[in-house]
Amino acid sequence: MRRIRMVIQYDGTEYVGWQRQPNGLAVQEVIENELSKLTGEHVTLYGSGRTDSGVHALSQVAHFDTEVRMPGEKFCYALNVGLPRDIRILYSEETDPAFHARFDVQKKSYRYYVLNSTHDSPFLHRCSNHIHYHLDIDAMQSAAKLFCGEHDFNAFKASGSAVDSTVRTIFASEWSKEGELLCYDVTGNGFLYNMVRIMVGTMLEIGLHRCDESVITSAFGHCDRTRLGVTAPAKGLFVARVQYSDFDTADFVNRGYRCF
Repeated sequence: MRRIRMVIQYDGTEYVGWQRQPNGLAVQEVIENELSKLTGEHVTLYGSGRTDSGVHALSQVAHFDTEVRMPGEKFCYALNVGLPRDIRILYSEETDPAFHARFDVQKKSYRYYVLNSTHDSPFLHRCSNHIHYHLDIDAMQSAAKLFCGEHDFNAFKASGSAVDSTVRTIFASEWSKEGELLCYDVTGNGFLYNMVRIMVGTMLEIGLHRCDESVITSAFGHCDRTRLGVTAPAKGLFVARVQYSDFDTADFVNRGYRCF
């Protein structure tokens, strides 16, 4: 049995998320169906993590096992022929049979786009959160730095989500701006359910001067998120980069695979 590793890019607008769901079409299901056609096998695809309905990926990593002797680097081309235009395999290769797309992740990065303009864009509306009120990006940048380090993010997870530990380490957290488009990039050793969207929602409240950055530090280690911002819409969020000991998807995203 051979193990194939792939880097996947997708627009999540039309899907119920990455993982198969009984209530709609998932990205995983679409790719698995195409793999089964290609290999004649029942194929299970394992991703580096789940994405919610409407969330996108600049570089999701996944693996599957197959007996087919096709060269590993050819799977991306063969799959792209049959996949819809909103899903693309950027890269494929045969990898160590012990590799696991989810359990071997060392760092993961997310990106969130905010269009801060009077009018929404017909070109960006599927993949950015439109805010027409002026945002104080300096205040948001200051708030973003507070997330760096090891903290208990219990207040920054969706209610009802159960995990063994809510402590996570954030290595980088910053905003950048190009014209009216704001971009938030965050890298950590792991993320809780809805964690990034709650972080963004809170920083947007700070940028609108509806609260100050003290709500972030006071929330660390507590269950109460009532003072934090609302969960930011899914459509602005992307899986941006996944890092392993032997593999880094930044190599592929930076080769011109840009959202805008």
